[in-house]
Amino acid sequence: MAIPFCFGLFMSSCSPKPEEVAPITAAEILGNVQYQAISYGGYREITRDIQPTIPQLKEDMRILSAMGIKLLRTYNVHKDEAANLLEAITLLKEEDPDFEMYVMLGAWIDCKNAWTDEPERIRDQESERNAVEIARAVELTQQYPSVVKIIAVGNEAMVHWAEEYYVVPRIILNWVNHLQELKEKGELPEDLWITSSDNFAAWGGGSEDYHVPELDSLIKAVDFLSVHTYPMHDTHYNPDFWGVRKEEEGTTDLEKIHAAMMRARNYAIDQYNSVVEYMQSLGVEKPVHIGETGWATNSGWRYGDTGSRATDEYKSGQYYELMRGWTNANNITCFYFEAFDEQWKDAENPMGSENHFGLINLRAEAKYPLWNLYNRGVFQGLERDGMPITKSFGGDLDSLMATVKVPPTAKEIEKRMKKNKTAE
Repeated sequence: MAIPFCFGLFMSSCSPKPEEVAPITAAEILGNVQYQAISYGGYREITRDIQPTIPQLKEDMRILSAMGIKLLRTYNVHKDEAANLLEAITLLKEEDPDFEMYVMLGAWIDCKNAWTDEPERIRDQESERNAVEIARAVELTQQYPSVVKIIAVGNEAMVHWAEEYYVVPRIILNWVNHLQELKEKGELPEDLWITSSDNFAAWGGGSEDYHVPELDSLIKAVDFLSVHTYPMHDTHYNPDFWGVRKEEEGTTDLEKIHAAMMRARNYAIDQYNSVVEYMQSLGVEKPVHIGETGWATNSGWRYGDTGSRATDEYKSGQYYELMRGWTNANNITCFYFEAFDEQWKDAENPMGSENHFGLINLRAEAKYPLWNLYNRGVFQGLERDGMPITKSFGGDLDSLMATVKVPPTAKEIEKRMKKNKTAE
């Protein structure tokens, strides 16, 4: 048997080299229960003019990592937050090679005249800013290829109730095709996945006015569908599933709440399935994941005590558990909305529900959906803005439950809906 001659300077060449681990891909991350996902914004203040700093972003990443989150969704690249977030993740990886966090990078898309004083929104033409947004998303992906695994073109940019800015599907399709072409040319990683993130109706799961050839082409062009579903909003707008059924009126308050929340989960599943069915009707088979769903913990009249009585931490906890349970069991990634409260979203209305979707509030309190994680000690030693992570309500369940209202009865809902129609 020949014995290799290894001595002195040649010794290193004869030592076995450590096996290189291939970078994980979007295809391996999505649908993998080991890679839990969440929607993320790091803004603390009442305006986005004050950007979160890299130390603040690193702080948030440590908290989310402790929660088991490994995949984030962002929404735009026209402010510094997105680039700083990617840098913060990179720095954490340098500090700890075992640290894992990946990003679905959002590129915001607007129609022509969106967010202007012009009287008309031109849906089949786009804002000049879109090209800048896409170019920046490409640049950041090229700069941070080990972090950015997905680019999402637009956020609720096709659904018709986004009246300020929505576009026709052709505009989204053009940018998706552009990014896919950059992959083919080698200018973007070939395993980068491209999608758009939109309401279930805009993906064909709703009314037939969305069923247009350009949408069908878009479904075929993306690598997966990122679908939004919000039963919480529909406790006000479309509450057929909500409330206390006549046969439930003799049950306990908790039983009434649990029954309503189970129907809310099933409502979300039905919307998800409606998209899958439309996609399959086109002869297409590809992954469908949940790009957004969530349940606010506070609200004014629409969803609060004088409205559908949907928003509180207990119901939020129920929805979080039910949706995580269903998506995990079915290998569906769920970008739960959202990680932290952000008060800029409805700056003039502190009680606006958009300010209260976070799982952690601005006082660094883990809300009820995370109490179990807190009890397991995952937040020990972690702070946000100088405040240790604690439990909301001081961890007192009785105090929390005192804020919880039973959903309205069918008669109450009918009365409210008639009142709303009269007001319109």
